[in-house]
Parts: sequence; C-alpha cells; structure tokens
Amino acid sequence: MVRAAGRAERPARTSVWVEGKTPRGGGARGGQPASLDRDRITEVTVRLLDAEGLAKFSMRRLAAELKVTAMSVYWYVDTKDDLLELALDAVYGELELPDPDADEDWQDQLRAIATGYRALLVRHHWASSLAGTFLNIGPRSVTFSRTVQRVIRRTGLPTHRLAGAISAVFQFVYGFGTIEGHFTLRSAAAGMSPDAYFQQALSSLQESPELDDVLEESREIMRARGGSTVEEMYERDFHFGLDVLIAGIVAMVDREAGAASAEASAPAEAEAESGGR
Repeated sequence: MVRAAGRAERPARTSVWVEGKTPRGGGARGGQPASLDRDRITEVTVRLLDAEGLAKFSMRRLAAELKVTAMSVYWYVDTKDDLLELALDAVYGELELPDPDADEDWQDQLRAIATGYRALLVRHHWASSLAGTFLNIGPRSVTFSRTVQRVIRRTGLPTHRLAGAISAVFQFVYGFGTIEGHFTLRSAAAGMSPDAYFQQALSSLQESPELDDVLEESREIMRARGGSTVEEMYERDFHFGLDVLIAGIVAMVDREAGAASAEASAPAEAEAESGGR
C-alpha cells in the first residue's frame, strides 16, 4: 500500500493508468479479504455512483458497502480520484462498438456509436462530469476513442477536418445525454415520472404571465414535433439532430472534394491560358 506521506509527496496527479500507480491487487494479501480486488471495488463503486451520485460517494461509504475497512480499499487504489477514473473506464466497456473494418455504412456505424454513448450518459448520470475531469486513457476509453476516429476517417473527410467532425458529433451527444440524464435524475429525486415532472414544470410556467409568449412558442414547436411522452420527444430530437450533423459531414466531404479539384485544375488552366497568348 502507498503510505499517505508518500502520496502527499507526489506531483500533481495525472492518471491511474500512468506507470507508477499502485499495482492491481489480487487475492488475500497482508490480511486483506480474499474476495476483494480492484475489479470488485470498481464494480461496487459504479453501483454506488448510479444509486447515490458523486456528491455522496466516499471511500468510507464504499468500504461500508464492501464490508471492509477504508484502509483495505487503499491496498488497491491510491486515491478516491483513481477509483472514480477506474469506474468511468469500466462503464465505457458497456458500449457495443461496431467494427470499422466491416462492410457497413459509416453513417450507420456513427449512429450506433452516438446512440450508445447517449444511453450510457443517461444510465450513468455521473459519467459526464468525470469525462471532463480525467485524461480518459483507460483501455476501454481508448478503444471507444479509436473506434470513433476510424469510423470518422471512413467519411472521406481530409485528415485536417476529422477532429472538427468528431467534436461536432460527440459534443452534441455529450450535451444531449448530460441534459437528458440530469432531467431523469431530477424527476426521480422528486418522486415523479419524467412525464409528470415535465407537466408540473409547464404548469409552473403558466403562473408567470411574463412568460406567456415564450411558453406559447414552445408549445407550438412541441406540437409540431409530435410525441406524447418525454421519452418520445427526446428520441425524435436526438435522432433529428444527429441526422443534421451527418448530413453536414456529407456536405462538407463534397465541398472539400470540390475545393481540392478546383485547386488541382488551376495550374493546368493557367498554363493553357498562357500558352494561348
């Protein structure tokens, strides 16, 4: 186990995956429970985070759930942050990722990845906060990132446009999934279904006359969109937004190809013009 004094002398933390972190525990060691290992600790951490959220999570709470002492947990991780990073990488393992080398349309593959990532963020409402906190270099996170990159490469975009396309799609998914997950969490905290919570929110707005114009415009948009439940509305909005982004990628591929063609033909046209003088 890394002693507390040793941890204090370390430089600013980087990642639990960086060499030099506490090695993976396994089996009984130094009086530690034989049933306790890093996988077990990570599994229970994910379950607690799902049930109680980041704010209530602590090493003491985890130890109580595992029925061990807090010091026992420190045989397997150096810090609480290390454990949260392990938990985040573990849930990335739930994603069913397509094979970029398969004979499938890249658009279908991109939709599958985006849909799965959105569902993950809703299912594990704490993950969106942690995804922006850590380096995300765990094995499952890296597999996710590499799959996204390889699928985006298949779009035909030039290399210097790939990062922008990835950002456009997955920042949209990240934001959408985060908001949807938090709404679901607020509904549950209020002891209500998402539909009941949504209707209560609308009723509250009706009590503010200064918001009548905004509310009426919103109702018009919602009526046109269709859907009788919050889930249906989220589904329609998400998939339409994703379609818009994919259509944008297709349009940019055509635009980049046209620009490259024009650039390639320019010298030949200039030479032909000069030769005719």
